[in-house]
This record gives sequence, C-alpha cells and structure tokens, in this order.
Amino acid sequence: MIRAGMLQVLNGSLEENTMKRKIATGFMALIMLATVVGLAAAQDTTKPTHKKTRTLTGCLQKGEDANEYNLTTKGGATWELKSDTVKLDEHVGHTVKVTGTVAHRKMHAAKEDTKSEMKEHGMDKGEKEHGHLTVTELTMVSESCQK
Repeated sequence: MIRAGMLQVLNGSLEENTMKRKIATGFMALIMLATVVGLAAAQDTTKPTHKKTRTLTGCLQKGEDANEYNLTTKGGATWELKSDTVKLDEHVGHTVKVTGTVAHRKMHAAKEDTKSEMKEHGMDKGEKEHGHLTVTELTMVSESCQK
C-alpha cells in the first residue's frame, strides 16, 4: 500500500512537472514572438539617413575623377556617385532620380546623427548631408537642372 501511494505521489509530481514545462515553453514562445514582432517594427522606423539603399533626386554634375559624379539635391545635400552598371555620363546637367547603395552606411548614419544632435543644441553650422552612393538605378526627371 505504501508503495502504491508513493507511486501516485510520484506520478502526480511527474504530471505536474510536465504541465509546468508546457506552460513555461508556451510562455517562452510568446516572448520570442513578441521580440520578433518588436524588431520588425523597429526596422520599419529606420531613419532615412540610416538606410543601406537610398533614393535621391537632384542635379547630376561631373566629379573630380574620371568615373565620379556629384549629385546636389534641392535641400543642398551633396552626394558623390559612381556606378559600374548605370551610364551616369549621359545625364550630366540633368535632374535625375537615383537609387543606390550608401558606402560606409554605419559611419554615414553616425555622422548624420551627430549633425542632427548639434542642430538640436544650437550648434548648427548649416551643414548639409554629404555621402557616397553606388548607383544601381537612374531615372531622368528633367533635361536640365533647376535652381
């Protein structure tokens, strides 16, 4: 009799432990799901200056080097452009819309954050965004640059 009672107690403990494990596993799965959803939402709110791929519109001019070009946006931002796949030289003097990959994206983002902080604290020196972009796509907006 004592043995049977002990087995019942042990079986009850095993069933109780199994239920606790199931609850703990479910709770952990719920936490993981919430984390993934939170990270996905955070990625959607990435600042434009932090994105790896950017689309810019501005006036395209010849740069200093043979295969280098400069783009100046309406807001005064300047970008040094290059491309192995898009013929930029055909659009010098045109207003264009370019899409490409930001070179040294993390450093660019940190620099732009610093400028933003300086502006917030009244230390703005009128600095405009400047970066380097490898162009993967170009659309001509106008055959001339608008001032």
